[in-house]
Amino acid sequence: MIDNLNFYRIFFYTAKEGNISRAADRLFISQPAVSKSISLLEKELNCTLFNRSSRGVKLTEEGELLYESLAAAFEKINDAEDKLQRDLSLGVGELKIGVSNALCRHLLMDHLKNYIINNPHIKLSIDCHATINTVRLLQDNAVDIGLICETDLPSDIEFIPIKKIHDVFVASKTYLENLILRETRPENLNNSSWLFSGNITMMDLSLNDKSKHHENKSNQNSNYTSNNHNKTSLNTFNDLFPGNSLTPHEILERGNVMLLEKGNVTRNHIEKYFYQNNISPKKILDINDMDLLLDFAHIGLGISAIVKEFATEVIDSGSVILLPLSEEIPERNVGFAYKKTNKDKKIIQEFLSYGNQQTSSF
Repeated sequence: MIDNLNFYRIFFYTAKEGNISRAADRLFISQPAVSKSISLLEKELNCTLFNRSSRGVKLTEEGELLYESLAAAFEKINDAEDKLQRDLSLGVGELKIGVSNALCRHLLMDHLKNYIINNPHIKLSIDCHATINTVRLLQDNAVDIGLICETDLPSDIEFIPIKKIHDVFVASKTYLENLILRETRPENLNNSSWLFSGNITMMDLSLNDKSKHHENKSNQNSNYTSNNHNKTSLNTFNDLFPGNSLTPHEILERGNVMLLEKGNVTRNHIEKYFYQNNISPKKILDINDMDLLLDFAHIGLGISAIVKEFATEVIDSGSVILLPLSEEIPERNVGFAYKKTNKDKKIIQEFLSYGNQQTSSF
């Protein structure tokens, strides 16, 4: 292929005008420059492209063949330029976002709803992955922006925090009742007034809870928010279990603890907390979705580690109980991340700028 593609441009407009002088005017160059370029192109292609006369130039058979192909190519270029200008005027662009299922559902969704209203022509693609995979996608330029939990990041990734989150442990009231009953030493049972007050046994409480649960399930679409069988939304753990002799550490070590799968940033954060506080759970169930962790805690499968901000309504309803901790789990940041080499990419800067103005929506 000819190295100097400008030769083809000069040839195209000379053929279109049928005159070297008019082509020179169209291209804003001199007539000798046009003539020289055509001569060099003919030399490179080893053929004659124009028959020259005093009245102008006329394409040869070889010239006609080249012109037809170039005309189609230049038409596509013009169409591309027109489309680009139209897209720019409408604010059309493509933004690829990487985010975990939980962060997408509980943080990004509302933000995007407002963003799309103000940017209706943006083409969005959402790639749902755990934070560690989103970081890899950022490095490979497979996504433009990631909404991630703060973690150790490669040097080429920039992180902008936008919200603090708090990890907590939750379980159903029934699960905690059964766990404490099973693990409490016999000599301490007489002090557990919540177990036997009013001649109501543990079995009575569980059956009563289940019957009301089924009654509510038939009348309500929500899994959580108006469950009359467990109307303890404002009661603390100590209010519900005043005679409990187990420490939070013992409850976590003896209960069925449900965590996100190994390698997940949130899982690493919880395991670090366990290590620093000498907590060694004997039973750990791996779950790959935070909403499932909440669902399983709600039905009484065990104690789940979840983000408090993602389950405020469920916790307030009393469907699950917050486990008190002697040492709170350190708070974390959630934020946007992008590759530093893409910092000046217009669509990224516009999205981040909009995000700064809309931080309250998170």
